[in-house]
Amino acid sequence: MKQIKSNSSQDYVRINKFIASNTKLSRRKVDEYILQGRVTINNITISDTGFKINPERDKIRVDGELIKQSKKKVYILLNKPQKTISSVSDDKGRVTVVDLIKIKEKIFPVGRLDYDTSGALILTNDGEFANKIMHPSFKIPKTYELKLSKPLEEKHKDYLTRGILLEGKKTAPSKIEFLSKDDKRKIRITIIEGRNRQVKKMFEKFGYKIYRLHRSKIGTISLGNLNSGEWRYLTTQEVSKIESLVSTKK
Repeated sequence: MKQIKSNSSQDYVRINKFIASNTKLSRRKVDEYILQGRVTINNITISDTGFKINPERDKIRVDGELIKQSKKKVYILLNKPQKTISSVSDDKGRVTVVDLIKIKEKIFPVGRLDYDTSGALILTNDGEFANKIMHPSFKIPKTYELKLSKPLEEKHKDYLTRGILLEGKKTAPSKIEFLSKDDKRKIRITIIEGRNRQVKKMFEKFGYKIYRLHRSKIGTISLGNLNSGEWRYLTTQEVSKIESLVSTKK
């Protein structure tokens, strides 16, 4: 395959950053695609993950699909209802989170919430921003409120707070609070990881079932007065706070 040399002008941007910023792919995944020969510039395959491009002139394709530069970055907070799919589309015809947000920009959810889990979900068209929230190395805290099938015992609370072995790997320390002095089935938990169904699996390990799971906060961003199914744009300050939180953990 024909190769081309990288541009070095300061006006150019790295191709992996460009693709990640304009798709839902992370930089790491983009690098994999480049090394696999799935990325072209002006119909020429490249293998240099640090290649620099001119976004105004060069035509970038991934698996043959043209990547268009997003002129406007969109950041949205949705109070996801239960029985909604955290996806752009669903082959079973179920309602997705994108269906709830009627805007012209193409957006995608940052991470996911289970079908029966409600609460805070960010959607954007900024792949770099999404990767910062999802990547475990940045340790963005996520807070959930839930109701258990039985009162949480103090010894189990201590175990979960310190971290437990889950599927061969210890969970990071978490913060657990009781939402009611009189009902120890109602819990608030904050974690800094995002493993698949992690909160449910943590409590299930000690024989607890979760009847209701709701994410109330992502980093410093909370739902506030958003009702189920409602959404709003994130403020510039909220986006900046996430960015600053990430920069302190590099």
